[in-house]
Amino acid sequence: MATSLPNTLGALRASEYTPARLARSVKDELRDNLIAKLRAKGTSDEPLFPGIVGYEDTVVPQIVNAVLSKHNFILLGLRGQAKSRILRALTTLLDPNCPYVAGSELRDNPYTPLSKFSRDLIAKMGDDTPIAWLTPDDRYVEKLATPDVTVADLVGDIDPIKAARSNQDLGSELTMHYGLLPRANRGIFAINEIPDLAGKIQVALFNIMQEGDVQIKGYPVRLKLDVAIVFSANPEDYTARGKIVTPLKDRIGSEIRTHYPESIDDAISITSQEAWSKRPSSNIEIPHYIRQIVEQIAFSAREDKKVDKRSGVSQRLPISTMELVISNAERRAFLHGETLVVPRVGDIYTALPGISGKIELEYEGEMRGADTVIREIIRASVATVFDQYFKETNTQQIEQWFNLGGTVQLNDAQPSAGSLAELQQIQGLFDKLSPLKVNSKSKPETAVSAAEFLLEGMYAHKRLSRTEERAFTAGEKKQRNNEAANYAEKLRERESERDEYTKNRTRRGFN
Repeated sequence: MATSLPNTLGALRASEYTPARLARSVKDELRDNLIAKLRAKGTSDEPLFPGIVGYEDTVVPQIVNAVLSKHNFILLGLRGQAKSRILRALTTLLDPNCPYVAGSELRDNPYTPLSKFSRDLIAKMGDDTPIAWLTPDDRYVEKLATPDVTVADLVGDIDPIKAARSNQDLGSELTMHYGLLPRANRGIFAINEIPDLAGKIQVALFNIMQEGDVQIKGYPVRLKLDVAIVFSANPEDYTARGKIVTPLKDRIGSEIRTHYPESIDDAISITSQEAWSKRPSSNIEIPHYIRQIVEQIAFSAREDKKVDKRSGVSQRLPISTMELVISNAERRAFLHGETLVVPRVGDIYTALPGISGKIELEYEGEMRGADTVIREIIRASVATVFDQYFKETNTQQIEQWFNLGGTVQLNDAQPSAGSLAELQQIQGLFDKLSPLKVNSKSKPETAVSAAEFLLEGMYAHKRLSRTEERAFTAGEKKQRNNEAANYAEKLRERESERDEYTKNRTRRGFN
């Protein structure tokens, strides 16, 4: 708490925090501060909601309209669409400091206290009543809805022990144990996954949202709470566990739909922001094509018929995948004493544990197996990103080298310098890496990563073959042709041997 802020009621009266200023409701406060931000938007690049990416033209305008309309609103969207992050970002629209009567459970406005505790304290101490201060984060209360939540949890209950210790009647306000909602007075109250809340508990929210007051345990104690209530939920067609009762939906001012990132660039920005990629004791360089492939995995999974679209593919998938990719690259660098950590496409395949838990498969996918489906998605993602860089690149010279019997193995068992020496045997390989701005003078870690991406892309397009041990060989078509030629040669040899045998036998017969 800043020392310049008033700490008594008398000092508060003499400050800028006048009764008129503190008489504003939370929704008016949110609206006024939002208007100030919107007016300053022309001269400032600061986003309205820091940390929210990809919603600038879709979700954010709808939230702005809801706040300007002083609505309670709900965010509907699949998992991993930043719903909770958006609700928490609403605190940026609250005043930096908010005074209340010190010790008050309801965070009472010093000029118009709600609770009997504050009224009695002010009557007793007058201008010497102690004042405490709330920060914006203090004024945000969040509750995850679960089926076992009770009315007492949200609203409050009578506390018999409190009554016995203070010699008060059970009907006295001083015996009340306030729930989360009254304790969120003069702030924002968020309920996540609202359909999971039992129907009778949702009904208990009606009066609060419509009339702005609560009653506790049937006693005629009316608390005119000042609360902005916001909700989040999965779409009802996916949330089979429960539903939002119709009267509650009717009292929610705005229903705002969230979505996954609509472009790879937005997705990369989110993952760069959220993933733990800047690590102590490691010099990490993440090639842009690696970032693109990791994000493309999520985009491809959302379109794959073997993945359950109703469940969705969370943005946490590329975040977890990127962290595992970096960790595997770190492990390789530590093993070989390398100072530069550069992830490769092969590292993405080691991140299966971070992907398998983030997707739910349809029946067809379950029959094929999660690992098989994920590997197919990774392969398709590599092919998509490969085409962005090498669609016009002629790779026949590289294919010919493999068709003549060349093989190369890229794994974590050898250092980057050793892998680079192997790759340099492939004629024309490094000449084709110019779209990645990589050449023979690049660092070994960077050059090997780029070369492996090119080979993986050729494998994804079935121009090359690759074993599980990451040994690249001639393409499947060439191998089949060779096998067919070998088979034909064997047939000719057998035919020749049979003819020779028949000839010799005939001669023996004439003798």
